[in-house]
Amino acid sequence: MATEESGGGSVSAISTAREAANDELVLAFGRLQGAANRLEYILGRALEVECGITHLTFEVLLILGRAGEPGLSMRAVAQEQVLTTGGATRLVDRMEAAGLVERVEDPGDRRGRLVRLTALGEETVVAASRVHVANIERYFLAPLPEGDRERFAEDLRILSHAARDMLPRLP
Repeated sequence: MATEESGGGSVSAISTAREAANDELVLAFGRLQGAANRLEYILGRALEVECGITHLTFEVLLILGRAGEPGLSMRAVAQEQVLTTGGATRLVDRMEAAGLVERVEDPGDRRGRLVRLTALGEETVVAASRVHVANIERYFLAPLPEGDRERFAEDLRILSHAARDMLPRLP
């Protein structure tokens, strides 16, 4: 059996459940996932309570804010959020019913439709971003040593882009 080396040791060195559960890399990834899940809950709950929107809705508002005019196709929204086109359509339907987004004709394709922010969507994403940034500072940055924050943020960007680049693109 070929031995694959990892930062925590040899993959072939794992031969029991205890070794698997205590593997340095397994523990590190578990901590990352646990922290992300807990922070997602804390920050997402704050958006719901203080702004009346889900974290997923907030993320789509941010994506549309980044895109600007004339908006994005449903496929692009789905791809950015790793949703099915059906899931993105249902989410955008709810956001449109709430007055946060609107569907408009695609100037580059008469058959296509684009999604863009409404004035209420713009106001909502600005207010929610203020809440979100304050909570990020409190729950995400404050526990980290000040000198490590910038490097940690850059490392997360690298990991996120590497993972994104490995995902299949929607047709």
